[in-house]
Amino acid sequence: MNPEFLRAFVAVVEEGQFRHAGDRLGISQQAVSKRIAALEDELGVVLFHRLPTGAEPTADGRTFLPHARAVLTAIRHAVASVRHPARPLRVDVLDNRVASAALLRAFHEAHRELPLEIAALRGADHAVRALLDGDIDAAFGYPRRPVREADARLTAVPVLLEALEVVVGERHPLAEAAAVTPADLVPYTCWVPGIVDGSEWGAFYAELAGAFGLTVDPTGPDFGIEALLDALAGSPTLLTFVGRGTRLVGLTGRRLRRVPVVSPTPVYPWSLLWHTGNRHPGLRRLVAYVTRHAADRPADVWLPTGAPGHRPLTRAADGPGGTAGTA
Repeated sequence: MNPEFLRAFVAVVEEGQFRHAGDRLGISQQAVSKRIAALEDELGVVLFHRLPTGAEPTADGRTFLPHARAVLTAIRHAVASVRHPARPLRVDVLDNRVASAALLRAFHEAHRELPLEIAALRGADHAVRALLDGDIDAAFGYPRRPVREADARLTAVPVLLEALEVVVGERHPLAEAAAVTPADLVPYTCWVPGIVDGSEWGAFYAELAGAFGLTVDPTGPDFGIEALLDALAGSPTLLTFVGRGTRLVGLTGRRLRRVPVVSPTPVYPWSLLWHTGNRHPGLRRLVAYVTRHAADRPADVWLPTGAPGHRPLTRAADGPGGTAGTA
C-alpha cells in the first residue's frame, strides 16, 4: 500500500476538505482526490462522504483511521532509526506574530547552535495529534484540559500568562485612556474575526465575554490582521483584543491605539506541550529555557477556568520580547 495514499487520507480527515489537505501536503486538490480514489479502490470501500462543505469519513473511514496513522508513525520511526545526522527541533507556535513565537525567538537567540524549524498549526487539537504522530517536537498553546487526558504520553508546563490589550481607532471614546477596565468595554463591540468553532481561543473569548458581560463578535469574513486594523481605524465603536506580546505593524500610520486592560487584567495562559518519549536533545533545552523564564502570576488577573496546571505566580508578564517574563 502506497504510504502517500495514507498521508492523503489522514490529511483529508484532519483538515475536513480536499483543498486544505492539498495545501498541507503541497499538492493539488485533484492529486489528493486521485490518491483517495486509488486507496478506496485498493480497499474496496468508500472512505469519505463528499459534502458541499467538505468531506467527512464514513464508518469504514473512521475504522481505518487509527490503522493508517499507526502505519505512518511506524514509517517515520523506521526512517528516524537510521538517520543519524541531527534534525532540527520542530516547534509549533500557532502564529508567527504572537507571544509564543517571540518566546521561541528568544530561545533561538540563546541557542543559535541548535537547528530549529517553526510550525504554525491551527490550534491545540492539531498540535496534540502532531506530537503523537512525531511531526513536531513541542507546541505552544492553551490546552483546555490536562494533556494527559488526551494521551498519557503527553505532558505540559505553563510558561506565560499574556496580558490582553485592546486596539482602537483615534476616534474611539477609549483612544485617549491610559488603561481601561473590563467594565469600560461593555458598551462596545469587541470584534475578533476568525475565531474557529471549537478552538481554545474561541473558548477563551466566550468565557471572557460571559464573565464580564462583553459583546465579542467572531463573525467574518476574516481577511487577516491588516484588514482588521483598517476597519478599526475607521470606526468610533469597534475594538479588538490583542495579546501584549503580539507584534502589530502600522499602528501609528493608521492612528490606532493599544490600551492596557486592568482591574482585572485578562491573561491568555500559554503552555509548552511535548511527548514524554521524545528524545530530541534540543527538546530538553527548550523545556529548561521556557521553565526558567516563565513569568510569575500578578495579583489582579482574570484566568479562564480551563487553564490547566498554572501554579501560584506573583508578577506580570509583558509577553515574550517585553520587559517581564521573557529574555
